[in-house]
Amino acid sequence: MNHHPEIAVGIIGCGGIANGKHMPSLIKVEGVKLVAFCDLLPERAQEAAKTYGTPDAGVYTDYKEMLKHPGLQVVHVLTPNSSHSEISCAAMRAGMDVMCEKPMAINSAQAKAMLDCRDETGRKLTIGYQNRFRADSRYLKQCCDNGDLGEIYYARAQAIRRRGVPTWGVFLDAEKQGGGPLIDIGTHALDMTLWLMNNYEPELVVGSVFRKLGDRENAANIWGSWDPKKYTVEDSAFGFVRMKNGATIYLESSWALNTLLVEEGKTILCGTEGGADMLGTKDAPLRFNGEKYSKTYESYPDLGVGQVAYYAGSSNDPGDLEAESWIAHVRGEGELVTKPEQAYVVTRILEAIYESGRNGKPVAL
Repeated sequence: MNHHPEIAVGIIGCGGIANGKHMPSLIKVEGVKLVAFCDLLPERAQEAAKTYGTPDAGVYTDYKEMLKHPGLQVVHVLTPNSSHSEISCAAMRAGMDVMCEKPMAINSAQAKAMLDCRDETGRKLTIGYQNRFRADSRYLKQCCDNGDLGEIYYARAQAIRRRGVPTWGVFLDAEKQGGGPLIDIGTHALDMTLWLMNNYEPELVVGSVFRKLGDRENAANIWGSWDPKKYTVEDSAFGFVRMKNGATIYLESSWALNTLLVEEGKTILCGTEGGADMLGTKDAPLRFNGEKYSKTYESYPDLGVGQVAYYAGSSNDPGDLEAESWIAHVRGEGELVTKPEQAYVVTRILEAIYESGRNGKPVAL
């Protein structure tokens, strides 16, 4: 009963995020077939093709060769951050629609090149911010769009780990990733916060960037000790962002920080009519607050997490919903949820936090 046109997808970068999110989610989408796999390590591409690909799937070590694969329509770019822009642009020029994993690029110039290329080629482009598809994010987005919180003028975006330094891949390599926790997990918290506020006009950024714990030998870490010589990124970074309308966002990110206030991928929003945060319990993550009839109140909506799917889709998993929504958009059904213009603003703010951290001065955008 396959009533959807088939979509042929290629994967560039068959590492952690490909295996952890994209490939398992894509094969659940009706009519999608994975026909080409590229990785600098041929065995990784072969393994991915064997697990997720069509019987005759192509395996490549050079993405330029993969882009010539017959019939290819969509490419997912899942490589280290430094190559996001180059590969995404090449894929769009080769006639493909592109899902690029977050962050969009390592700096705003590279991100802007992707936007320009999208405009030149008329291809579709999105960035992998799947936290927008969480049950709590989707519900809170409806509340914000409906004006339940009024004008949102203060927010805190949190991406704090106590000892959660990813020691695999190129996460610790500043050159390939463009940074550490700020660009890796801070980017998710900031994206979600800007999206909920529907405010993409930053004016001033002040940042502090620290590498205070990276030199520790045999450090406590959930994924085992890191090698200080390879640890060339920050271990925490903090940013103060003032928007053109005066709204203020405080962004906190860390992989290693001496704190017990550990919240990752969370936001706190304060508006004129009410407030909301994601700091509730596992079963009721969302908390609302405000005042009614001269009394303050708190409420905890039951999101039915784990019980019902929100969309007609079969899954409540953010990665699955992201893939479903993206492929639907490629087919001309439905809006693009994560617009590259929005991801570009995230990149500009992160870049400004790094810049301010380096030179100790505020950055005007």
